[in-house]
Amino acid sequence: MPTTSRSALFLLIKSAFTGALGGLLFGFDTAVIAGTTHALTQQFTLSDAQLGFTVAIALWGTVLGALVSGSIGQKIGSRAALRWLGVLYILSAIGCALAWSWQSFLIFRFISGLGIGGSSVLGPVYIAELAPAKWRGRLVGLFQVNVVVGILLAYLSNAVLAGVVHNGLLWRWELGIAALPAVLFLVMLFLVPNSSRWLVSQNRVDEAMLVLSRMGSPDSKAEVDAMALSLQAEGGAARTSLFQKRYLFPIFLAVTVGMFNQLTGINAILYYLNDIFGKLHPDRNAVLIGLANLVSTLFGLSIIDKFGRKKLLLVGGAGDALCLAGVAWQFAIGSTALLLPLLVGFIFFFALSQGAVIWVYLSEVFPTNVRAKGQSLGSSAHWVTNAIVAQLFPILGRKSASLPFTVFAVATAIQFAVVLFVYPETKGYTLEDMQHHLGVH
Repeated sequence: MPTTSRSALFLLIKSAFTGALGGLLFGFDTAVIAGTTHALTQQFTLSDAQLGFTVAIALWGTVLGALVSGSIGQKIGSRAALRWLGVLYILSAIGCALAWSWQSFLIFRFISGLGIGGSSVLGPVYIAELAPAKWRGRLVGLFQVNVVVGILLAYLSNAVLAGVVHNGLLWRWELGIAALPAVLFLVMLFLVPNSSRWLVSQNRVDEAMLVLSRMGSPDSKAEVDAMALSLQAEGGAARTSLFQKRYLFPIFLAVTVGMFNQLTGINAILYYLNDIFGKLHPDRNAVLIGLANLVSTLFGLSIIDKFGRKKLLLVGGAGDALCLAGVAWQFAIGSTALLLPLLVGFIFFFALSQGAVIWVYLSEVFPTNVRAKGQSLGSSAHWVTNAIVAQLFPILGRKSASLPFTVFAVATAIQFAVVLFVYPETKGYTLEDMQHHLGVH
């Protein structure tokens, strides 16, 4: 018999919250470096190129983590794989806090990247595989919201610690504090079930039915049968090659939407916020940026199905290009008077457009038989571009403070033109009809 609706709802919320905690750690570990770049440069006597590599090393770990985590999760289950990622998060936080050399710091930041990349794949997968169809979109959306919450918490944590720690140990505390939510994440993963879909894939049908029953399923047997049929179809899809002529347009869309997302400079700006603001209240302003990111992300997700993907990309691209050009102009004339409002405007336009659209767009432009591979390709383009931009940012900034923002503004203007003349609108099409709309036959 199914459990009571109240206990089923509690288990569902607890499981979704646990998976989404991976997103919070993702955001926290990604952004917390912003408060430490100056101290790390002094502690380890880093050049601009070495600082860029110090920030980017986690992102190269993210690329690897994203690439290998899917197959590991399929083999041992997303819950078990997330537990190992929780261990990596704890290890990296403690290791970075205690780092005794630049090389040791790089190792632990790379480990952090493995956790970020793995959780970016497996957190949404775990939620999607547990959630009932009617709740799936909103519950998976919790992961993206938690990423933004994690970024805000990282900036808040840096600001609070900067107010109470007044010695050379501040950067160690700022990085080490990430161990606390990582421990919570790991503990929570021992209080939630395996996903029913993974259990079916392992022929553990009775366990899968029990999980579905506990989640309040009215007919766990029918759901298990549907999962088994879906898994059989995916087995054939796994043997379908992505790199065929008929998929060239979806591949172009996936790779460019991933690259353009990072060529706006969004993550480089988040990583180097304290350096960008300099002595202009960096911790306080970083918190304001984090708040703007959260509010505009929620706004973007709430209107994406009403306004459409292409329209949001165009509005956001135009706004971002203007704001980035404004930031470049401020640095060129040696002024900071409009720096904060311009960066807040940039974050607003980015979060309601690129931030809200990229993962939805990637999930829509490929047919079912190559969707997972296509999403992986687009995600890889996103993370690789992120790492390259983050690594080059301090080098370009040393040549001229306005130079990186000029590059970002130009790239975003190019993105606007490509979206306007090439990108199709995907709102309102079923995934089946989408292929005819894109000319994939």
